[in-house]
Amino acid sequence: MFVFTTTERADLHTAALCAFGEANERLETALTFDDVHSRLRSVGWFEPVSDEELDATLSRLRQWGLVDVVQNHAAHYTTAEDYERKNLQYLLTKRGEAAYEGVQHALSVLASSGALQTAVLDAIAERLGELHSLMSSEVASNRRIYTTLMELEGHLDALRTNTKQFNSELQRLLRVDQPDLTTFQEVKRATVGYLQEFVTNLDQRRHTIQEAVGLVEELGVDALHRRAVAGAELPKLSTADPEAEWLRHRAAKWSGLRGWFRPVDDAVPRVDELQDIARRAIVQLLRALDRMSDVRRRSTSAAADFRALARWFAASGSEDEAHRLFNAAFGMWPARHAHLAHDDGELISSGESWAQAPPVPVSPLLRSSGRTERIARTGQVRDVEEVRRLRREQARQERAEMEVAWRQLATPGPIRLSGIGELDHDGFHRLLELIGRALSAREDSSGVRRAMTSDGRVEILLRSPHDAATATVRTPRGVFNGPDFVIDIRTTSSRSRAEEAQ
Repeated sequence: MFVFTTTERADLHTAALCAFGEANERLETALTFDDVHSRLRSVGWFEPVSDEELDATLSRLRQWGLVDVVQNHAAHYTTAEDYERKNLQYLLTKRGEAAYEGVQHALSVLASSGALQTAVLDAIAERLGELHSLMSSEVASNRRIYTTLMELEGHLDALRTNTKQFNSELQRLLRVDQPDLTTFQEVKRATVGYLQEFVTNLDQRRHTIQEAVGLVEELGVDALHRRAVAGAELPKLSTADPEAEWLRHRAAKWSGLRGWFRPVDDAVPRVDELQDIARRAIVQLLRALDRMSDVRRRSTSAAADFRALARWFAASGSEDEAHRLFNAAFGMWPARHAHLAHDDGELISSGESWAQAPPVPVSPLLRSSGRTERIARTGQVRDVEEVRRLRREQARQERAEMEVAWRQLATPGPIRLSGIGELDHDGFHRLLELIGRALSAREDSSGVRRAMTSDGRVEILLRSPHDAATATVRTPRGVFNGPDFVIDIRTTSSRSRAEEAQ
């Protein structure tokens, strides 16, 4: 549909389409070749256009389905040339009208700026209140209901369009870094004030609109749309019924209104999301202003310091001078350990220069850890045999407690979970671990889930109950209620005995 905007002569193609669109707005549906040629100047095309170029342009528009050609048999022609130029008349197709409106809409979006207008919210509430009054009145005109409904939908479309545009511009403002900090700071401060004014009393306006929507819905949205379509007086220009499509479109618009202020599924209204976006933007803008103020208060910045240092490096006369500059800028000069002294300090005069005095050995440990080497007694080696004995004893005790817990849980065969009755806390914790492992396993063909502990010493077979019975297991810390599974818990020893018996 918009392929005419991507060609080499896109400017001429667009101008020709705009000439048809302007004529269509003046209710001139058909244009001759000369009419199109003369109307190009009215839409802003002032370059000379030959007949061959215009004919090629009209042919391309016709190929794309934007323009149709008809013959004018009712006119009178004096010459053959007059017949050739005036017989054919060009008019926009429905596809061409849509393309023209699309171009106009794109240009208007580029030229417009979004806004958060509380007046639109007030207008929506007023139109809803007026609809409720008209629906409650027995003498209200259907035409009045139709015009009020159209005004309501127009305000809702304006709210949606302006909100999207303003949010896009706001996000671009938050990301942009202007070189003129003074102007940028004024823009952000004005935006903060604008957002704060919008957020003020927004909750009250939203509550008013929610109540107004509820009052109208109590009288029936379908009845409202039926009276509105009666007042619309839609023409029947084709065999299709225009009222069904009109009613479907109105229902979609009302659903959009509910989505903004009173969703049916208890979702968050979009007006609340808009309020959250505005509040977050206020915080971000204030933080940006604080950062800008900090930069203005500081006499310099790290970036400026590095730029100045780079200029100094570029002006260095030699490599040695550049090294001295680097050492001075980053503190990379050799360390001077003034606290170190010679072994026999009496041999060195106190007035002798450091450069002339004999060197003092420096321990490598001083640079790595900040301490000098000290010669002292070797530390006593710790005897860890007692620690190992205690750990072995602790591991043996934990293993014995685990054996006791597994023996308590071992069952003589398949039993109900309710048959366990009472367990201590540790045994109950291990039982839940086994049941959890079994529930995460897949059922076999007989409906049994199998699982084992990580050491392979305990196995559980679990079958889901066929009834809705509930099991109760008591512990010192509370009572557990859950499905009454059929479980069979076997330890290594019990499995061996069962295999021998088989």
